[in-house]
Amino acid sequence: MNLTAKTMNYIQIEKHGDPEVLKLDSMPVPEPGPGEVLIRVAAAGVNRPDIMQRKGLYPPPPGATAVPGLEISGTVVGVGKNVSEPALGSEVCALVVCGGYAEYCLAAASICLPIPGKVSLMDAAGLPETFFTVWTNVFDRGQLKSGESFLVHGGSSGIGTTAIQLAKAFGASVYTTAGTPEKCEFCENLGADAAINYREMDFSAEIKSLTEGRGVDVILDMVGGPYFPKNIRLLADEGRLVQIALMQGSKAEVDFRSLLLKRVTLTGSTLRPRSVEQKTEIAQSLRKNVWPLLDAGTVRPIIHQTFPLEQAADAHRLMESSTHIGKILLKT
Repeated sequence: MNLTAKTMNYIQIEKHGDPEVLKLDSMPVPEPGPGEVLIRVAAAGVNRPDIMQRKGLYPPPPGATAVPGLEISGTVVGVGKNVSEPALGSEVCALVVCGGYAEYCLAAASICLPIPGKVSLMDAAGLPETFFTVWTNVFDRGQLKSGESFLVHGGSSGIGTTAIQLAKAFGASVYTTAGTPEKCEFCENLGADAAINYREMDFSAEIKSLTEGRGVDVILDMVGGPYFPKNIRLLADEGRLVQIALMQGSKAEVDFRSLLLKRVTLTGSTLRPRSVEQKTEIAQSLRKNVWPLLDAGTVRPIIHQTFPLEQAADAHRLMESSTHIGKILLKT
């Protein structure tokens, strides 16, 4: 490991467009500011927001680097002022605002988490984005509790595979939708009580049948658009719908009588714009409640494929094909 490197390779979005616009380039290694650490990146996770950023639909926050990448794993090689933990040489994974597609990346020290005992340094790059997202949305906002029922759409995605495992680990009945028989089988092997192929079956009718007409207590949805009214109808009394993405559109026509009669809670969030303080609270909660499950091997990141950094375009093509199960990583 070269700790004295002055320059680093990174992926530049040359212009907004198709995956071909992702180009390997070099730039100076950034220096950590107060409260930050510099991480020598082992791997970075590839996520849907990266694709949106590449297309010009999800710009970085003001002042942030334009280098894509929201999650990394690696080794701390530099610390800024007022940082006592993690120490130099620590192996960590971290949620970052941007900058993950690079050999070095800055991270807020308070959002770094240790590598769990049963997870490799490389695979740990697949933890932060999905585990932060699922924990804050399903358990904080959705208030999922043991004995309740839970539906996650897109169960074979990084978010989906994480949500299935965590909901099951905390005692919920878990249902999911996926687009192929192979993906459905994988989800059931991962712990889902039932996985419904939405291309071949009416998932609304199936969920109603599986719950004997009651519906589910919590739904985590990334689809939006036409799923919105279906989700409202599928919720049980006092049910909670948590919306975290809008892959099929941000608008829908909804009859809100069901929402009123069932006393439904509708909520949602995005992760990147939230403050360091808010993300630190999530990190602390994960370390207390979820990291022991990762240490024990009860839950794990599901890694589909790992590409070299210079093949970022291929990684994006794979994600956009939706043929993967779990996470896609870039190794430096």
